[in-house]
Parts: sequence; structure tokens; C-alpha cells
Amino acid sequence: MIIYTVQNMTLDAERALYGAHDCLIKNCTFDGPADGESALKECREILVEDCDFRLRYPFWHVTGANVKRITMTEGCRAAFWYDKNVQVYDSRLGGIKAFREMDDCLLSGCEIVSKEFGWCCRDLTVRDSRLVSEYPFFRCQGMEIENLTMQGKYSFQYCENITIRNSNLDTKDAFWHAKNVTVYDSVIRGEYLAWYSENVRLVRCKLIGTQPLCYCKGLILEDCTMEGCDLSFENSEVQATVIGSIDSVKNPHRGFIHADAIGEVIIDEYKWSGTCDIRSAART
Repeated sequence: MIIYTVQNMTLDAERALYGAHDCLIKNCTFDGPADGESALKECREILVEDCDFRLRYPFWHVTGANVKRITMTEGCRAAFWYDKNVQVYDSRLGGIKAFREMDDCLLSGCEIVSKEFGWCCRDLTVRDSRLVSEYPFFRCQGMEIENLTMQGKYSFQYCENITIRNSNLDTKDAFWHAKNVTVYDSVIRGEYLAWYSENVRLVRCKLIGTQPLCYCKGLILEDCTMEGCDLSFENSEVQATVIGSIDSVKNPHRGFIHADAIGEVIIDEYKWSGTCDIRSAART
């Protein structure tokens, strides 16, 4: 229930709206010579619409916020931390470390440019969004992602219990040490995909890049394609059905790898003990 409205104001004081609750904050700019931090700290049950944030740490320890059409500049660093039940729609988020230690939150229709984005979040939903980040989604638990276009480097490391659908992930070292991850109908582009992961399942995905899926446990590929994937599956427990060709497979540990074609199968003295059934049309 909205009790009062803060509208058409420029606010630059330290903790300008500290502890506000049950209010609408609309068409406001958070900027000015006072250079105050933590504008909305400890707020609860707020609506924030069409606002411009240029100062640091605006949403800390917020419980219950519906945020629409906001803009956060590069100087608005560490914007959302320690929040619960926050939904952000159709917004532009800049500034390093924009999301961290969040619980039960949603991002929808957002444009995000933020290094170290989305660390240590729980029950986070991301949909219909674009993200540029160097180190996104570190140690997250319980994520639902759909229609995300992401450009990153070290993505989803140490994450658990994630489902990703219809996304395009341009990344490097993605899913290292991740557990219980399922990706459907997506493109994953990058080097050294999912090393040391457990229970990663890829369904109808396109994988692009060198040395993917090594030292994995419980790895499953269902009707995936692999492009430029050499030295694949080294020392992994894998069940893979691949449409088309794999450049090369090296020393898989156990399970099976079935593809239409495999350019090279490398079994050398460094292979772990175990057996893996490797089949292609040319090797049947």
C-alpha cells in the first residue's frame, strides 16, 4: 500500500531516503554536490520508477522493492546489496558489483554493464536481458535464466542449482566447479568450458571453443553440436550424444561419447583408469 510519494526531486544527501517504506519514488535524480551515499538504505515495500541514480550504494538492505525504468551510471557502484524480494524491470544498470548477496530477486528486460556482477545471490531470476561483465554470477545458488545475452569472462564459477534456457553466452572458463546445472537450447562460446563441474547437463546446445568439459563428473550432453572443440572431455565422466563432429576427444574417463564424426581420439599414457565407449559413424 502506497502511503506517500516522493516525486520530481534531486537528492544528494547522505542516506537521503533512509528507511522509507510504503512509498512511490518517481522521476527523481540522485546526484549533486553533497555526493551522499546509501540513498535508499533499509527501505521496505517501495516502488521506484523512472529515476536516475549516479551516487554509490543506493539499495542496501532493502526488503520488498519494485523498480522500473531506472538508469544507473558507472559511478553508481555496488548498487543492490543484501536485498530481499526486489524486482527490477526495463532498466539500465551500470557500475561495478551491481548485484551481490541478493535473495529472491528478479531482473527482467535489463541492460547491464557491471564487473563482478551477481555474486553470491540466491534464488535469482534473469530474463530477457543483456549483460556485459568480467566475472558474473560467482557462487550463486538457485538461478533461473531465460533469454540472456551475455558477454563475460569467468562466468558461473562455483554456482549450484541453475537452469538456463534460450540464451547466448559468450564467455571464458564458464561453469568451473559448478554443480547441478542444466542448459537448454543455448549457445555457449568460450574456452575451457565447465572444468571440474558436477552434474552439468546440456540439451540441444551449441558449444564453441577449445578444450571443453574436462575433469567433469556426471556430465550429460543431449543432441548438442560442438564447433572448434578440440581436446574435449579429458578425464571426465560423460554421457554425450553429439550431432555433427567433434574436433578431438582426449582421454575421457568413463561413460560414452557418440558423435557423427570425431576428428581425432587421443588416448595416451596420462589417461586415468577407466573405460569410455567412443563411437562415430566413421568408427562404428
